[in-house]
Amino acid sequence: MSLDDQPQRSNAPASTQPALRLATPVAGTVVAPVAAKPKSWRRLVILGVAAMALVGVGATYGRDYWQDGRFMVSTDDAYVQGNIAQVSAKIQGYVSDIAVRENQTVSAGDVLVRLDDGDYKIALDLAQSKIATQTETLKRIDAQTTAAKAAVEQAQAQKDAKQAALRNVQTVDDRTRNLAGSKAVAQAQVDTADAALDQAKADLAGAVAQIASAEASVAVIQADYAETQSGLRALDLAVQQAQRNLDLTQLRAPYAGIITHLTPQRGDLVSPGQILGAIVPTDQLYVEANFKETQLGGISAGATAKITVDGISGQKFTGTVTSISPATGAMFSLLPPQNATGNFTKVVQRFPVRISLPAAVLASGQMRAGLSVVVEVDSRTAGK
Repeated sequence: MSLDDQPQRSNAPASTQPALRLATPVAGTVVAPVAAKPKSWRRLVILGVAAMALVGVGATYGRDYWQDGRFMVSTDDAYVQGNIAQVSAKIQGYVSDIAVRENQTVSAGDVLVRLDDGDYKIALDLAQSKIATQTETLKRIDAQTTAAKAAVEQAQAQKDAKQAALRNVQTVDDRTRNLAGSKAVAQAQVDTADAALDQAKADLAGAVAQIASAEASVAVIQADYAETQSGLRALDLAVQQAQRNLDLTQLRAPYAGIITHLTPQRGDLVSPGQILGAIVPTDQLYVEANFKETQLGGISAGATAKITVDGISGQKFTGTVTSISPATGAMFSLLPPQNATGNFTKVVQRFPVRISLPAAVLASGQMRAGLSVVVEVDSRTAGK
């Protein structure tokens, strides 16, 4: 036997030697199995406690599900939305001043951007000067109308005088003819009286014509006055338009919110319709949750909804369902689905449901448009 085949003797103390030492198996011998140690009582206690804890947790979750969970209709396809206003220019001009900063809170009516207003001030002054000229023209026409009416009265007075003269001449002519019948006057006097009568009638006719002419002059002047007054109304509208254009050089906030996406720089030339920024109304935000069509049975306006916002950890808010969309979101897409095909595959559709947020939550300023949320609608409150 070689030295390598001899069993090695351990130099360790006897107390550190294993209780059982297995001899090197010899060919043809059977080694008896070593008996397993019994489980420790500590391990059994730990397993028992863990089992009891699992049973307790399961019972708690089961009770919560039975009391509340089975009545909750939930979805994580929900986001905070808001009626965001796009701030755009209505007139053309150069940006002279930017009165706000990015992400600044503004109130309704606050000036956001100012455009150069020099040209619009000139246009307003020009329109106002035209009104002044037109007003003076109306005063002149009004004076002419007064003079024309005086001419009508004068013509009427002349007519009355001619009528009196005609009556006098008519009396003289009648008397002369009576005297001529008795041969008291000569025929020449009768002819003179007839001529005077004809002249008086002609003078009266002239006076009547003069009245008609004066009245016609009054009508013409009055028509000229009305036309000028109509032009004054048009000029007044031009002044209002010029004033409105001047006011539009100051772009104001339509309502309170936060201004963002400010794109203009001082000196930029903006055109009508060009978007210069956006205002997010912090006090008019709401949640839009997209529920499956199979979940709508437990949802109706007035139902209570529990809202968990991903960006606000540890808080749960209570909202109210305000409305349900009359059509699925797919119906408003650019290319609505056409299911009348041979390869139809049924896809569960989703309906947008709008949920209002409490005023206190909106006032806190924690909500932001676009945040992802998880919504749970309590079907027990549906229809209440």
